[in-house]
Amino acid sequence: MAETANISPQVREVEGRTEVWDIVRKRYVALTPEEWVRQQLLLYFHQVLHYPVELMQVEGTITLNGLSRRCDVVVYNEKVHPVMIVECKKPEVALNQKVVDQICRYNQVLQVPYLCLFNGKSVLCFQVDFVKKRLNAMSSLPEWNMLKN
Repeated sequence: MAETANISPQVREVEGRTEVWDIVRKRYVALTPEEWVRQQLLLYFHQVLHYPVELMQVEGTITLNGLSRRCDVVVYNEKVHPVMIVECKKPEVALNQKVVDQICRYNQVLQVPYLCLFNGKSVLCFQVDFVKKRLNAMSSLPEWNMLKN
């Protein structure tokens, strides 16, 4: 997903700290390597794939085995049902089995058909086959028309 390299979120300096504009939360947040990755992806979803900003949630809280967890991004369809979970990692974190297991645990709660992992360098996207209980790798991220209904 080299296209995200051309996407630059809005950044500002405030009292010695750097902040980035979050298009979903509509406010500046502390700029960390993972947050930069998330903001690039959110802009890509909105500007390139045409996901509506109002149907994306950042750091949505779920309860998993009695513990509170946060999904980096949850995308909802037009009926406001969750359809995709996104897990963002800073660029030096490999998208390995541990990260896949993490997003699959989150999906035990939300039961979405699409899972996406992104570290700013690589993207992995899967379609969930609930019948065969497996993940099918996708060659690209789903366009909005695949998710909206």
